[in-house]
Order: sequence, then C-alpha cells, then structure tokens
Amino acid sequence: MIWPFKPRYRKQIARIEVTGAIAGDTRKRLLEALKTVEERKFPALLLRIDSPGGTVGDSQEIYSALKRLGEKIKIVASFGNISASGGVYIGMGSHHIVANPGTITGSIGVIIRGNNLEGLLEKVGVSFQVIKSGPYKDILAFDRQLTEPEQQILQDLIDSSYQQFVETVAEARKLTVEKVKTFADGRVFTGQQALELGLVDRLGTEEDARRWTAELAGLDPEKTECCTLEKQKPFLNRVLGSSLDTSGLSAYKNLLEFEISTSGLPLWLYRP
Repeated sequence: MIWPFKPRYRKQIARIEVTGAIAGDTRKRLLEALKTVEERKFPALLLRIDSPGGTVGDSQEIYSALKRLGEKIKIVASFGNISASGGVYIGMGSHHIVANPGTITGSIGVIIRGNNLEGLLEKVGVSFQVIKSGPYKDILAFDRQLTEPEQQILQDLIDSSYQQFVETVAEARKLTVEKVKTFADGRVFTGQQALELGLVDRLGTEEDARRWTAELAGLDPEKTECCTLEKQKPFLNRVLGSSLDTSGLSAYKNLLEFEISTSGLPLWLYRP
C-alpha cells in the first residue's frame, strides 16, 4: 500500500549550523546530523556556516559527507559573519553559496604553528635530554629552533595540503587552479569581493538562502519551514534554561582546548 501523504520532513528544509573552530567534536556532530538528513529524507539542506576554519582532516571529512549527500538532495550554504579557510572548504560541498556583502571569507591557505621556548628555558636553566628513533621525530619541539631540513619537510607538508585546498575550490567553483591561486594566498575578503571572484553565487541573508533552497527543492518558499538539527543540550540546561548559560566561558574553554590540541598540526584556519 502506498501512503498518500508525504512525511512532514519531506515538506521541510533541514538546517545545520557550523559555528566556531572545526575540529573533532564539530565533525562528529555534523556527520551525525547529515546522516539524519538522509535518513529522514529531507528534500534539501541549508548549511549555515559561521566559522574561521579548523583542522584539515576534519574539514575534509565534512566536505566528503556533504558531497555524498549532495548526490541525493540540494544543498545551499549560507556564509554568516565569518566563513573562512576550513569554513570555505566545507562550503565547497554545497551546490550553491550565499554570502552577506560584508561576510568575512577567503583565507584560503594552510598554517602550522609551534612554540619555541628555547630562550626562556636557557634563562631558567632548563634543558631536555631526547632519545629518538630518527632525526625528525621531535620536529617542532618547543625547546629548540627548527633545522633547515625540518623547515623544508614542513613546507612540503603545507604545500601539499594547500594544493588539495586549491584543487577542491577550483573543481567546486568551476574555476582553473591558476585562477584560484590568484586570490588563494591567505588573504580575507568580503562577500561582495567573493562574488566578484566567483567564490560565491549570490549575496543575501540566511533568509534569502532559505528561500532559494526551497525553490531548488520544488517547495513553496513562503510556506516552507526549516528543521534545525542540533546537538541536544544537557538535561539541566533544558530544564533551567538560561540560568545555567555558560556560553561565554565555554567558548573560551573550547578555543583554549583547540589551540592546545592542534599545536603543530596543519590548519585551514583564519587567524586575525
């Protein structure tokens, strides 16, 4: 028997928010949300991105999941206040991109950072004895300068990651690699500039993006609602509401944890 009525999800647009630095927790949450979108058979997805970017591998996994989902449904990305570096990369997994005229975007590039505390350690009389299996096992150690061979190894790593980024943007935006490299030098630009460069399709708000998504899915933009898929809040937060709001402290905590956990890793991250 064929049920004559469509499930309510098929008359709604799925909406997923990407906020803050992209790392393991974000990847896990987004992959679960994208699976839910597929299982509930939403006809389209509105992806709201407000992120400075993040780790390379996590951004690539989210992008790949979006590409797979995009074979079945329409996906529109809406760039918010900032969608840079890894935020741009995952946006490439959508069919179309909408940005505000003043959105901060771009920062297509790769960065790796380490800390050199050699001078400080010498002043306090601290040194380390290191036994290693090879000359590069302690590359980016914080108690000494990089050697020239180590610098070259890391530069090759950065160049490889950068090339992957550029090729993905070129393929998604139907641009040549040479064209992308003219603006993929780490600079940031506005949504207006991104439109002129071919990085986004339209200028507009999230509401404009929602209406476009509905139209692409064959739905009425005046009546179609969004169903936001988000991580469920802890029980006490749901019961007591804003009285337990620690979002500010949580943001600083998450940023600190991100900085510590990604030290020495190549990042697709905008650092103002």
